[in-house]
Amino acid sequence: MSARRPRPVRKPVARTPVWIAPAALVAGLAVLVAAFLLIRWYVTPLPPPPLSSGSNAAVVASITSLPASEFDTVGQGTANNLIKPLSGTPLKGPNGRPEVFYYGAEFCPYCAAQRWPLVIALSRFGTFSGLQTTSSSSSDVFPNTPTLTFRNATYSSQYIDLRTVETTDRDRNPLQSPSASEQQLVTSYDPGGTIPFIDVANRYAISGAMYSPDTVGGMSWQAVADALKDPNSTQAKAIIGSANLITAAICKATGDQPGTVCGSTTIQDLEKKLG
Repeated sequence: MSARRPRPVRKPVARTPVWIAPAALVAGLAVLVAAFLLIRWYVTPLPPPPLSSGSNAAVVASITSLPASEFDTVGQGTANNLIKPLSGTPLKGPNGRPEVFYYGAEFCPYCAAQRWPLVIALSRFGTFSGLQTTSSSSSDVFPNTPTLTFRNATYSSQYIDLRTVETTDRDRNPLQSPSASEQQLVTSYDPGGTIPFIDVANRYAISGAMYSPDTVGGMSWQAVADALKDPNSTQAKAIIGSANLITAAICKATGDQPGTVCGSTTIQDLEKKLG
């Protein structure tokens, strides 16, 4: 008799425990969610808070202490010269000095853009207190443009007076109103109703922003302030270039005072462009 061949021994097949699949699925979803949040954080910044005082000091100190050499390096930069000569009766402030009048609104992205160079230019003639960081409307063009607001600001200068009117907040709620004489300035020199409107002592007027708000779009206030320290940055060429043009207009109104600001070759050259 022949012996029977032994039956082959089958090795047990390893099976994945039932609990592994759901765990792997959960882990995978967690990775996807984390990746989505990371991308959203860097690519689509969350809207900034409507009004802030926490970072004011550092931002304001940075943009109001730029060295004269940087203004000279930038010159007009990429700013659009929107400054138009006026021939009205000289505008004087309550202290008898040439007055700079600003008329705008917090919701307005063009006002948001223009406040950066206006604050920088005015800081060459005096000192601000009470400036606050905010952003333009989240539902308008160029949403959440970072900026500063004049709503609670005060200004002191031995060369000029400043009057500012922020007509609405970023949600278009009424905020401040111009006086009858200020409304007449707007009606006379800004008949199209463009904001921001800036009157420099009835010598010059500016309607609109001198550069596009998307130049600072998606940036934090500190990021804008840091970019302005580099004269080769896109932001510096637009904002400091605009500030130089505004400075030149103010210098024409003050009789080129102070000399330390108005006497520079850069400002003198820009004054010639203003007419």
